[in-house]
Amino acid sequence: MLLADPAKNRALIAQAVEVASSADIILLAIGDTEQTSREGFAKNHLGDRTSLDLLGEQNDLFVAMKATGKPVIVCAINGRPPSYPTVVEGANALIECWYPGQEGGTAMADILFGDVNPGAKLPVTVVRNEGQIPLFYNRKPSTGRGYLFAKNTPLFPFGFGLSYTRFTFGKPRLSAPRIGIGGQVTVEVDVRNVGDRAGDEVVQLYVRDQVASVTRPIKELKGFERVTLAPGESRTVRLTLGPDAFALWNLDMDEVVEPGLFDIMVGPDSENLQTVTLEIL
Repeated sequence: MLLADPAKNRALIAQAVEVASSADIILLAIGDTEQTSREGFAKNHLGDRTSLDLLGEQNDLFVAMKATGKPVIVCAINGRPPSYPTVVEGANALIECWYPGQEGGTAMADILFGDVNPGAKLPVTVVRNEGQIPLFYNRKPSTGRGYLFAKNTPLFPFGFGLSYTRFTFGKPRLSAPRIGIGGQVTVEVDVRNVGDRAGDEVVQLYVRDQVASVTRPIKELKGFERVTLAPGESRTVRLTLGPDAFALWNLDMDEVVEPGLFDIMVGPDSENLQTVTLEIL
């Protein structure tokens, strides 16, 4: 596997700048192929890399496009989460296309022209750099200290995703502030479309056990619901949590629900959450 000649790439970047100078908007397709982002299972089939950022002179291409002063819409084509901090910081918009497949071009065009309003959410955490690996939303409290001179937050958190409209969340409400060990509770939250077009939002519900007999994650996804709202429309989303949502495996390897306080967190992704406390007796 060989990268293209940097000198030839820089000449191509100069041509791209010349072409883009007469454009209104720049659509920039960058990323990886199945040769540069794949499983490395043999000496003649390497796939792992020392960096998660763009290969070759792709960052230089993006910087050159941005320097034209034109809006830059990035179509990220890749087989793994795009850890492209330079691009994310400067792009006017970024569409995650993964490996789009046979009808991928049609899907990308539908989104770019606004015929479809995307509403997907990331099923993974996107890191800023390879030093953060492994990074996931349901980590233990003892992890995530990070490195000197670097942010320890993800580039994009688990569950993140934007659309062509905007949504607001009210504070979550519980059907009861306290329940028994075998009980259940309903969580309500008001979601409003405050944009100017219809769109989908995915309401996400996370739980954290404040104190437990064994180490617990800082949050765990326990429920979600996708809702479609017209401009200005509001809806109350209800999600019910039963004993399974609060259970753990204790030191005796028994699955139990332990009495105590639980943070119930609701929001559009795993980072932007509002919290209410539930007590289990």
